[in-house]
Amino acid sequence: MTSFRLTQPSGSKIITFCSILLIVTGILLLLPNTAFGHGYIEGPASRAALCKSGLNKDCGSIIYEPQSLEASKGFPEKGPVDGKIASANGAFSKLDEQSATRWSKVNLSPGRNTFTWKISAAHATSSWKYYITKPNWNPNAPLTRDSFDLSPFCSVNYNGVQPPFSYTDTCYVPERSGYHVILAVWEIADTANAFYNVIDVNFSGSNPVDTQAPTAPSTLTSTSITTNSVSLNWKAASDNVGVTNYQIFNGTSFVTNVSGTAHSTTLTGLTPNTAYTFNIKAIDAAGNISVASNSVSVTTDAPPTIDTQAPTAPGGLHIMGVPTSSSLQLMWNKSTDDVGVIGYRIYNGKTLLTTISGAVTDYTVTGLSANTNYIFSVNALDAAGNQSIASTVNATTAPAPTTPTESEWKANTHYAVGALVTYNGSTYACRQAHTTLTGWEPPIVPALWLLK
Repeated sequence: MTSFRLTQPSGSKIITFCSILLIVTGILLLLPNTAFGHGYIEGPASRAALCKSGLNKDCGSIIYEPQSLEASKGFPEKGPVDGKIASANGAFSKLDEQSATRWSKVNLSPGRNTFTWKISAAHATSSWKYYITKPNWNPNAPLTRDSFDLSPFCSVNYNGVQPPFSYTDTCYVPERSGYHVILAVWEIADTANAFYNVIDVNFSGSNPVDTQAPTAPSTLTSTSITTNSVSLNWKAASDNVGVTNYQIFNGTSFVTNVSGTAHSTTLTGLTPNTAYTFNIKAIDAAGNISVASNSVSVTTDAPPTIDTQAPTAPGGLHIMGVPTSSSLQLMWNKSTDDVGVIGYRIYNGKTLLTTISGAVTDYTVTGLSANTNYIFSVNALDAAGNQSIASTVNATTAPAPTTPTESEWKANTHYAVGALVTYNGSTYACRQAHTTLTGWEPPIVPALWLLK
């Protein structure tokens, strides 16, 4: 029999445990809160997006996660502190460097403009708000609340709905000239945070207007077809500034937008057994549109025939091992089906306990009563909802374990592990089987006795 002895008093163990807990907590606190970032503006391309594309240089680690600019919501009363607005409170401090020439700019005209967010994880959303720097702002000073007109020029209530992965707002941008910064704020409904993006824009006059359209996407192919979906793949277009998104057409009919960083997409909601002819156009931040890619013609699959054949019953249903007083393990052989078994339904009598994967052929039933007879059954299920006839098995759980009784501690007495004794009004549990000697009283030999 293996013996165990306590090597340190319980107080030392508590100190050691607390020290480890503090170290782990400290590590967790050092992890950047941006790990939960989920969205950024790709058109007109934000400062972070242009860092990711390489047009902005010396950006730091934001090039890997432009979606991670997250801080508390409630701007301008709350949110990032002055001087750290572009970095959403300093996690990506390079973004807070500010001068008239530090960042690449996208050309913009006052009036109707579309802002496109690339969202990697949807959140229930309260609102989208857009602010712009004042006409007399100082482009060579850090961005502060005083840099901006604090009344948003565009505010969109979203009422707690989750946006799509490519979300757009159409807003009327006020009159400005030269270099300005637009601050876009995506406020989340079910957390205390928001995502902050700044866009460096040039209103006509500071830099030449971008009139060069992207090249056409090339080598458009279809990689997968189902009854209601088609997957497309293409080679990227190029642009002198950067491609912000791709527009997909069926013939001349617009279908959807996808991100300018994507080279593939899956179109869903199509009609079965129907011909389509798809092509793609690239668009840059200035709204220049490429000529169309090559066209690819596809026909969606016809609907499958209706499956009415049920799977075979699970074979060899039996109890694996010895039941405990509260649980037992069911095991059976795989069922077969003309299409495929997707799951098994497990019943206790007529009560459905659970449905498990068709790849699994055992299940442990818990929460049972001791010394009780049960009848369990298992049915196989296919994707069409056809259910096999049941396989059944009877089983009886083990009796409930007895609780050890207490007795007064005595010398020269053998005690088994778990035995309970009382000594001077206190109760102890035996840690190791042993025969006691005078001088081995429980309070004296804690290695042998646990105070209850």
